[in-house]
Amino acid sequence: MNKSELVDAVAADAGISKAAAKAALESVTSNVTKTLKKGGKVALVGWGTWTVSRRAARTGRNPQTGAAIQIKAKNVVKFKAGAGFSDAVN
Repeated sequence: MNKSELVDAVAADAGISKAAAKAALESVTSNVTKTLKKGGKVALVGWGTWTVSRRAARTGRNPQTGAAIQIKAKNVVKFKAGAGFSDAVN
């Protein structure tokens, strides 16, 4: 499912226009992004938790040449599924 399909499904389920569903989805994603950028976490009970973790700099290998390369440190987003979400999918 891509973003436009999700907007269509939300609009149909909630009985609202596609424009309103798109605005709501963009608001959710924007607020999750802002919170994570500030170093916070977002937890939706029953669905999951997003957190930001720091990945340290490390030495990797170029798969084509085998040469050592330096990989910079960076922040990565992690998602841990909640029990209700995991149970629904399994």
